[in-house]
Formats: sequence, C-alpha cells, structure tokens
Amino acid sequence: MRALTRWGMSLMLSFAATLAHAAQPAQTAATLLDRLQAGDVGAAEEMLTPEMSKAVPAAQLQALWNSFGGLQERGAAQVSARGDISLVTQRLRFAVGDIDTQVAVDASGRVAGLNFKPAAAQAPPAPSVPSDASFKEMPFNVVSGKGNLPGTLALPKGKGPFRVVVLVHGSGPQDRDETIGPNRPFLDVARGLAAHGIAVLRYEKRTTARPEEFNRDNYTVDDETTDDAVAAVASLVQTTGIDPQHVYVMGHSQGGMLAPRIAQRSGKVAGLVMWSAPARSLLTMLPEQNRYLLGLDGSISADDQAFLDKLDAQIAAARGTEPVAAKDLPLGVPATYWRAFEKIDSVADAKASALPILLLQGGRDFQVVDTDWQLWKRSLAGQRRASFERYPALNHLGIPGEGPSSLQEYNTPGEVLPQLVDDVARWIEAQR
Repeated sequence: MRALTRWGMSLMLSFAATLAHAAQPAQTAATLLDRLQAGDVGAAEEMLTPEMSKAVPAAQLQALWNSFGGLQERGAAQVSARGDISLVTQRLRFAVGDIDTQVAVDASGRVAGLNFKPAAAQAPPAPSVPSDASFKEMPFNVVSGKGNLPGTLALPKGKGPFRVVVLVHGSGPQDRDETIGPNRPFLDVARGLAAHGIAVLRYEKRTTARPEEFNRDNYTVDDETTDDAVAAVASLVQTTGIDPQHVYVMGHSQGGMLAPRIAQRSGKVAGLVMWSAPARSLLTMLPEQNRYLLGLDGSISADDQAFLDKLDAQIAAARGTEPVAAKDLPLGVPATYWRAFEKIDSVADAKASALPILLLQGGRDFQVVDTDWQLWKRSLAGQRRASFERYPALNHLGIPGEGPSSLQEYNTPGEVLPQLVDDVARWIEAQR
C-alpha cells in the first residue's frame, strides 16, 4: 500500500485531497468509487478540482485503487456531519483485505477529501476481572472544567491507601485501553500493576470522548492531552483509598514525551514512567516512520517519493510562521497544534525535573527508534534518579515478536510483556 502516514497509534494509509461533484454526499461518494472501479480515469478526472488534480492526478489515484486488487464487496455507507462537511464512510472488501474509505463532501456537493486506511481487526470483548482477583475495577470520572472524561480505576482489594498510576495515551484518538486492532496495551498494564497491589487509572482520551471539541483550528497538545492528565492526577489525590503522596504518571509514546510537562504542571506527581517516549520532535520523526513503512517492500517507488516530498513540504509549512490551512499540514492538524508542540523540549523538561524517572523502550519499535533511546540515555546519564529498561523483542505496543515490525503486526493478537509490567511495579514499590 502507498502513502502511509501516522496519527499517533492510528497509523493509516492517508490520501487527503480535493475532488468535485454536485450530488448528495452518499451519491457523490458512490459515483467516485464506481468510476475508480470501472477504471474510467477520464470520468474520475471530471470530479477533480484544480487543487486535487495538482496534488494527486487522477492517474495516480487510479493506480492507488488498482493496487488494492479487485473490489469484492461494499459495506453500507454511513454519513455524518462535521461542520459544513459531510463524511461518507464505507468499508470496502478488496483482494488485499478490507479497506475503510472516507469521502468528505462540502456544502456545495464538492468532495473535499478522500482517505483510505486498512481496516483494523476488531478487539474481542475485554475479559471480565475474575472473582478471585486481588483487585477490582470501578467507573471513575476524570473531573475537568472542560468536561469530565469517563475512565476505569483498577483498585487492589484491601484497606489501602494504595500507590496509583495514571496512564497517558499516545497521540490521536484513543480509548481507555489504548485499543489498536485486537490489542489493549493499557488494559494489560492496568490489570498487571493492580495484581501487584498498585492502583491504575485509565480513561477515555478527549479526542475520543469529546471529538466535537476539536472541530476548530486553534487547539494544542495541552488541550488534547496535558490538561486532562493533570486533571486525572488531581482527581486521584482526592480519592479514598489512594495514597496522594505516591501518584505516578506512566505515559506511552506521545504521553511519555509529555510526562515531565504533566508533572511540572500538576505539582502532585511522585515519579514518571516514560514508555516508548520520543526524544525528538514529532515532525522530525514523521518522515522517518513513513519512509520505513513505504520501504518495507524493499524499494521506494516514484509515487512513494512524491508522497514523501509532499509530506516534507507540509512539515516545512507547519514549522513556518505564515498562516496555513489545516488541510495543507501533516495529518490535517492545525498550525496552532504543530507550532506549540515544536516548542516543547521533552529532554530538557526531563532533565529539569527532580522526579525519579523510569524509561522503557522496545528494540523492535519502528515508531520511536533507537535514536531516541540513545538520546535519552546520553541526556540523563549519570543521574541516579533515572533508570533504563530496554526489551529487544518488543514493538511499540510492548508486545514481543520477531523480525521487522510493521502495521500488520498491530492486527495480531498479543499481550504486553509481563516482565515490562513487573519492572514497572518493582520500580514504583522501590520509591520512597
């Protein structure tokens, strides 16, 4: 597949562009798909605006469609509104597998975007906590002035008070279990730590629980992540059975990168666990991730390179100072987000923190790589408060495997390595 791009854990094949057609949203989407399926490039060309033709010529769009193999089945189309845009979502079954397709149609009936992404395997229902388990799970609201977020508190049985961990998600919309395909990394960690006698809070990320709040062009990563994690800590220190002197933040991926910032803003955090945490700018890492994925077949095609060149141009615009629309920036995220995030130096924040820090890294992680790991080790070398654990067989989700990691691996059922959970538990228990 071509043109892979990442939004946090939701790595996807993204193909943002502009089309034009005057019809109802569902019919517009159906007509476009009909023309692509028929191989009628000329008819598809008639639907393209000048912007689309320039960014993604019809022939290139047709080549992408053809790369999926024959279309075998169409699922039902669902239409939802996002401001003045109608989103037509449909699952298509091709020879290569299921592809989720989203066509964005504006108020005038013109198609404003097209997105293909491999359909993720669905996670099975989460197993219930056994009656003889040493912990229980209960609903927990993260209280925030911007609107509460639902969560789950895994609480050891007994009198307490218990040390507690707040789990902070990676980038993009995430549920409380950080579900990706059939895997639930946060569920594994929460129940594993709870079995060690450590309470754990996991909650719905705001971009999942309240996505309507992000239909604007001026939000930042603090709106997305930081502020809610601070609110989660504040909610926990007031909870019966929790030791307010031992609240720890365990951030995964982007959440790990922001853990020192969360602690500094909270003032109530006892220590940090930074799991697969980037040490560099996300805009620096984004091209690396895409080049890795596009090169897994052994080569970078002309179309691949064109996509990478376009991504580089979007990144340059994000790092600039001129006004620019979100649609012309990486992942369709507004300039306020990228420009505020670029000012965050997670390494400097960690070095400035007086808190104990545990850093965890998987050796097969293609999203946060050894370059970041080595930068963390050099930056925090010689500081007794910093501990490091590396697991050669683990991917970005903390799940063991073999060979080069890939997107497809995320759709294989697995479990976070118990040793990683045990190491976190021992480290927390050792803090005084």
